[in-house]
Amino acid sequence: QVQLQESGSGLVKSSQTLSLTCTVSGDSITTTNSYWSWIRQPPGKAPEWIGASHYAGNYYYNPSLQSRTSISRDTSKNQFSLQLSAVTPEDTAIYYCARGYGSDLLECYSAWGQGTHVAVSS
Repeated sequence: QVQLQESGSGLVKSSQTLSLTCTVSGDSITTTNSYWSWIRQPPGKAPEWIGASHYAGNYYYNPSLQSRTSISRDTSKNQFSLQLSAVTPEDTAIYYCARGYGSDLLECYSAWGQGTHVAVSS
């Protein structure tokens, strides 16, 4: 059974960089043809796909966030990470990591973490 767990700072100041890590168990982030995504849901708004790490080491980003987003991975720890720079209070959201690619909806993924709330203070 695949399990994902988000970790990182729950409070970030405006203009700083948000950093989160997803630890995966029960599967490998290098499993052939697998994608590992970040999704977020701001309060009262629809969820939004942020980007993904591909098993072969490529990264894909939502064009609307690409200029501020960086996804990386550590295969030795079976983790992938998200950095979102120059945050504003509009980046306040619950951030999820998930196995799969491209959808805004968690139900479209085969597994996802419980989510972590990140608040951006002004």
